[in-house]
Amino acid sequence: MTDTRQARTDASSRATLGKAADENFPVAPFFLPRAWRDDLMAVYGFARLVDDIGDGDLAPGGADARHLGLAPEAAEDRLAFLDAFEADLHRVFDGTPRHPLLRGLRPTALRCGLTPEPFLGLIAANRQDQLVGRYETYDDLLAYCALSANPVGRLVLAITGTDTPERIRRSDEICTALQIVEHLQDVAEDLGNDRIYLPAEDLKRFHVTESDLARPTAGASVRALIAFEADRARALLHAGTPLVGSVHGRLRLLLAGFAAGGLAALDAITDAGFDVLTGPPKATKPSLMRQVGAVLLRARREG
Repeated sequence: MTDTRQARTDASSRATLGKAADENFPVAPFFLPRAWRDDLMAVYGFARLVDDIGDGDLAPGGADARHLGLAPEAAEDRLAFLDAFEADLHRVFDGTPRHPLLRGLRPTALRCGLTPEPFLGLIAANRQDQLVGRYETYDDLLAYCALSANPVGRLVLAITGTDTPERIRRSDEICTALQIVEHLQDVAEDLGNDRIYLPAEDLKRFHVTESDLARPTAGASVRALIAFEADRARALLHAGTPLVGSVHGRLRLLLAGFAAGGLAALDAITDAGFDVLTGPPKATKPSLMRQVGAVLLRARREG
């Protein structure tokens, strides 16, 4: 590989990891031990890259496709791209991965005893995105979240050596809520990609049509629907709060940050009058800090 091509590859990986700053919650904050930060960023790099593949956000024939051995025309096929990425994931556990982000993941996987299953779930969710654009029921959406979000929380617990059945259950509640919050923020963007993550049964209940979601601003029925889904997400975040109280030290602060990120985003949605069609409401730093304090207090009381 020439120095120029290596530079492009490094730049691609840095760009993927750099998206951590745009998330609703801190991915690997400074107060964590260096080893945890490195491991969390390795997992984040995988999760971010597989989402970028599924969303078609990578340039065909770019560095990511080349590392996976994809010809430019094949790289335009998202399912083929995901297949190649899955093949490289298996090399994390039984060989030498081709993609630099997956090579970076291998030491974390070996050191922490990670298994392929959570990573395969994230790939499966992105495959589903290529084939399923509507969800009939809330339970259908929860099943999708079990693939698209819950594996991330399970990986955090595995990396920190705190994964027990009860903690995994609470983590799943928080992660599902965070996925729903993201869907609420991105209703307009998702519709532009021919995806609706609001259950069809709820659209019918609130008399919302797809054309209503395509308007530049939300009408009363859309706002009522978003408020309903936001309440669901908030209830899930509160249900998962005992997870925060079940751990100690810096891990408690990290998990509080995850839950608080979702709550602060819900505050932003509420402050926008539940009109998410004008653009994704974003949490402010003061709101995030307030919610971190509230989550820690609630966890202490419930603990």
